[in-house]
Amino acid sequence: MKRITWPCWLALTLLLASSLQATAAPRAERALWTWEAESYAMVDDPAVAEEAISYLKSRGFDRLYLYADAYRGRHLLRDQPERYHALIQRLRANGISAYALLGSWYLNTETYVLPERRADALAMLQHVLDYNAAAPAAARFDGANLDIEPHILDAWNEHTRLGLLRHFLDMSKALMDAKQASGQTLLLGPAIPFWLDGYSLDWNGRQALVSEHMIDTWDYVALMDYRDFAEGRDSILSHAASELDYARRAGKPVVIGLEVSPNDINKVTFAEEGPAVFEREVAKVEAALAGDPAFAGFAIHHYRAWRAWEQRHAE
Repeated sequence: MKRITWPCWLALTLLLASSLQATAAPRAERALWTWEAESYAMVDDPAVAEEAISYLKSRGFDRLYLYADAYRGRHLLRDQPERYHALIQRLRANGISAYALLGSWYLNTETYVLPERRADALAMLQHVLDYNAAAPAAARFDGANLDIEPHILDAWNEHTRLGLLRHFLDMSKALMDAKQASGQTLLLGPAIPFWLDGYSLDWNGRQALVSEHMIDTWDYVALMDYRDFAEGRDSILSHAASELDYARRAGKPVVIGLEVSPNDINKVTFAEEGPAVFEREVAKVEAALAGDPAFAGFAIHHYRAWRAWEQRHAE
């Protein structure tokens, strides 16, 4: 048997490694919801921004859903856009894109689905459109994510929910119409719960599942698929199946949302399981959806919770 010399062995090893790397599926993109206080801290303070960007980069995040509305009497996007310019440019220089995060517990934006609050919903988006129209190319948002959830309204019940979901769809169409009228190309999409595929209604001349109406209306959806295991019944993959199937046919992307915040219901969050289990289950989802044109990666809720969760499980 001919002995392989060191240079030949090294060449074969490098060739094999290169081949494996070429055939391995790329890691799915990861986004992180970042709420009012943390977003404003990054926008306000370059030192906070630099530390956050270094952290996000080290953890492999590709996108930040950055809050972009009023907070505690200030509206920095509208009144001091140069602060957002600086932050978004820093993010982009480090390989992290920015989506405007719209929706706020502080502003009670769940009420924006109501017809009498439609003007407020449109004004919320218009601030982002105006910002992007005036900003340098490197400082623009690539998209926006709307976290407006009618199911947290006090008025939500078995008698009112279909009507509120119809209002949600009407608001969705109005926002997308405003984007189209602006001529801008940023991608708009809502955060929606996985259980919208359990409701069907006649809207805009078509009877369909609410999740299908949403996918048809928006550029993409972020599916709040809050479970802490990938496979089997009541799992991440099972709850995303119908949305992915429809989105695949509609040519739309679906981002799978995951939770790490504490919750009284253990199965909806990785809070107790920790990063090792999270990565194991995420890898199963990635393997199952590899090559699926409808799968557009993950969004994790949320920045402050992620950092606290990671630190807690490192101790």
